[in-house]
Amino acid sequence: MSEINKRLDSLKLEIQKAEFLEGKGLSNEVNIRIFCYDAKDEMIVRHFTEQLIVDQSLDCHLIERNLYQVFLAICDDKRITDKAAQMEEKKGKEFLLNNLRKFANNKSFVEKMQYEPHEPGDVLLLTGVGEVFPFMRIHSLLEALQPEFSDIPILVMYPGKYDGRFVRLFDKLEPNPYYRAFNMIGAEDSSNNHVL
Repeated sequence: MSEINKRLDSLKLEIQKAEFLEGKGLSNEVNIRIFCYDAKDEMIVRHFTEQLIVDQSLDCHLIERNLYQVFLAICDDKRITDKAAQMEEKKGKEFLLNNLRKFANNKSFVEKMQYEPHEPGDVLLLTGVGEVFPFMRIHSLLEALQPEFSDIPILVMYPGKYDGRFVRLFDKLEPNPYYRAFNMIGAEDSSNNHVL
């Protein structure tokens, strides 16, 4: 079995544990966890999350929010989806990006992702982090999500690195500071099912 598959199997076990669901052992920190993986494993991770979401045997309830799909829904609401390619062609990539950021911001993402009521056992699962770049960056979105989802764990499927202080998308881009999350299933810990 490949290393990524072992880590994903460990993840499935960990997200069902009371320690994870209730945020035990976090010293009153927010219950945000990041599962880092190499971008080359994207299709394996996608397949795993698709299977996990429909798994009726889980002792938790995953609420998936694919950030790219959220972004497209926001663009659809503003009726810009079909016009974006023409806008980029006529006025350039920077112009398009700046205009999209005016309405596809943290506030609109949080509003689009919100649901009520949050139930015990719910887990907000964020996917599509790499797909939504450069329109949304996870470090700023997590800051905005904290107050709205403080009662349930947030799990980010992250194609990059997180060292406890900085997130680095694809392990290539400029690191961005974020220190409120915890790593989930490090590569070196997949054999003993330990959460970092």
